[in-house]
Amino acid sequence: MLASCSSEQHEGRASTDSSAGFSAPSEKTAEANRKIAQVLPDDAGADLEAAKRGFIATRTEPLITSSAGETIWNLEEYTFIDGPAPDSVNPSLWRQATLNNLHGLFEVTDRIYQIRGFDLANMTLIKGEKGFVLVDPLTTEETAAAALAFAREHLGDLPVTAVIFTHSHIDHFAGVWGVIDRADYEAGNVPVIAPEGFMEEATSENIIAGVAMARRASFMYGRRLPREERGHVGSGLGKSPAFGTVGIAVPTEIIDRTGQSLTLDGLEFVFQAAPGSEAPAELTFALPELKAYCGAEVATRNLHNLYTLRGAKVRDALKWSAYIDEMIELSAGSDVYFASHHWPVWGRADIVSYLETQRDSYKFIHDQTVRLFNRGMTPREIAEELQLPASLQQGYANRDYYGTVSHNSKAVYQAYLGWYDANPANLNPLPPEESSKRYVALAGGAEGVIAAAEEAYTAGDYRWAAELLNHLVFAQPSNKTAMQLLANSYDQLAYTAESGPWRDVYLSAAYELRHGAPQESQLRLSLLVNMLEQTPVEKFFQTMSVRLDPEKAEGVDRQVGIVFDDLDESYLLTVKNSVLHHRPADDLDDADVVLRITHAMFVRMLLGDLGLMETLTSDDLNVDGSAVSLARFFGMFEQPDTEFNIVTP
Repeated sequence: MLASCSSEQHEGRASTDSSAGFSAPSEKTAEANRKIAQVLPDDAGADLEAAKRGFIATRTEPLITSSAGETIWNLEEYTFIDGPAPDSVNPSLWRQATLNNLHGLFEVTDRIYQIRGFDLANMTLIKGEKGFVLVDPLTTEETAAAALAFAREHLGDLPVTAVIFTHSHIDHFAGVWGVIDRADYEAGNVPVIAPEGFMEEATSENIIAGVAMARRASFMYGRRLPREERGHVGSGLGKSPAFGTVGIAVPTEIIDRTGQSLTLDGLEFVFQAAPGSEAPAELTFALPELKAYCGAEVATRNLHNLYTLRGAKVRDALKWSAYIDEMIELSAGSDVYFASHHWPVWGRADIVSYLETQRDSYKFIHDQTVRLFNRGMTPREIAEELQLPASLQQGYANRDYYGTVSHNSKAVYQAYLGWYDANPANLNPLPPEESSKRYVALAGGAEGVIAAAEEAYTAGDYRWAAELLNHLVFAQPSNKTAMQLLANSYDQLAYTAESGPWRDVYLSAAYELRHGAPQESQLRLSLLVNMLEQTPVEKFFQTMSVRLDPEKAEGVDRQVGIVFDDLDESYLLTVKNSVLHHRPADDLDDADVVLRITHAMFVRMLLGDLGLMETLTSDDLNVDGSAVSLARFFGMFEQPDTEFNIVTP
């Protein structure tokens, strides 16, 4: 019944050979990439030098595996990224992927170290008086444990004395049980520090819309794509998320205000509260004694997302820019800036310049989008026109590697004005399949559309070719010629994309046009059990609400009580008017039937780990009333399709 608590816990990839069938880059595409290469800034190798700075070593064994022997991470997966960019990759994205390929243990400054390239994010180790204060323990227990073990080989077998979660995205906390012992944590020996709202956001960001987010994330991160020159080369923010066992630890210390100070293992940490920036719950911090500043993911070496393609609430560009402005002052005593992704910035002047560029990029996109929509321009018109000023295009740290000026401007529009662009033709348009059929008929049938699309393709007008062919595929989903040509058009759009997610979206679309959507769910819900057991039960009830089938619930007026004996909590669930409501309730006398169950079993039932009848006949629960009535109640909730079609009807 439950989809996922994380849109980043998918598995499954295409093989790493060329069986995916991606077409060769056309001469028009190759020419476009050559032109891009000619206008890229020349940093005289400064970024490469910075990305290599402080390198200590990397693992000789490239594979990180699970206890069952499954490969969780492969440090050699991207070795094909070497030398000049091929015609099938935007040279700017290739450059970023090359820099992100530098993996291993690095010294940031005295007593501060980072493991990079073992996952999507960095793991930072700060030497205190007795051990390591560990920042952001990656996405999985397996990669986090391997990273810590490798660091200890070179830095000493020191204990983890504290853990900091900089924010509520899964690649920054879910590997925690790979680096700390549960018994030590439960005994209070290892404090866990997180921003205010962390547990709420970490466990619920994707739970209600988890199915759609997870499916869309499979496109955004290129999960089914081969790792090769015509496939996935990186996300821009890093390589890709790791896929393994995830967990969460409830924070013991909460950061709720800027200027809040904590002493951890003998070191003073001075925090900035930055909620509603890159994540709903986020913090940054200064280390005055070490003259260092950690900017979390508020400022990394790319333009980030005001809207993420997997789907999420839009982020506040003004607030984000203001936090970076504040960071300039908060980092005043720092000689080095490091973050949760990419490589550090050294030197006060360079830190200020870097942060100013980040700050002004977000504010420029905000201000100019608002200026243009106040002139009556629509989201697509703004996205087509808006570009950063020349002064903000002199380096690489704010380029479109992850977010883009194009889709970030649409996020600003959405934040203020919503989905409607004020054109009445767009107020209640026909659904895609119906309008596509009419467009195809207007074009004189499939032959007319294909002829026009082939002409556009030959001319290198791939956006128009894709738009035409998308109509034909939605009108005639069995038209193999249209599907192949559309896939080829997506290939070419991918090959010139500077954004890693844009490239992966286009190539994932092309892959599925050629090979179809996944036939079986790629969600490994069993890996999420630990985190879901920490999720407030109210969130599960909210998830049930959005799974209620209104036809099955038509005319139903039923109340069900659920008692969690291990939590000492009781709830009354009511279905009426084809809507589910829930509320805490000590008195369940009005309930038609009462289910007494443990929280852990309830989670397993919603995960589908236990069938409904198996659950109802278990000795670990009790039913007061009719078990048949309870079965009918749960029978009103549908199991979602986790692998729904995207590029076909």
